[in-house]
Amino acid sequence: MGIKDQFQDKANDLSAKAKGAMGGEKDEASERASQARDDAQERGSQAQEQARERSAKSPDDAQRAAREQQDKFNQDYDA
Repeated sequence: MGIKDQFQDKANDLSAKAKGAMGGEKDEASERASQARDDAQERGSQAQEQARERSAKSPDDAQRAAREQQDKFNQDYDA
């Protein structure tokens, strides 16, 4: 085996190693993206549930909550 063949083999090995490393990074990035999508979907579901719960409250509760918020806002600016 000549020197040229040795260098060619080494180049092929390094190329295969580099491709394998890139594939691993792509897999990791894909996994992170998938996890982010799952988390976003879960947060969206929770937000929808909270919105349903708020809308299910009686109008009196909503008015009372609005008055409390306004009172708190007014107190913050009166101080």
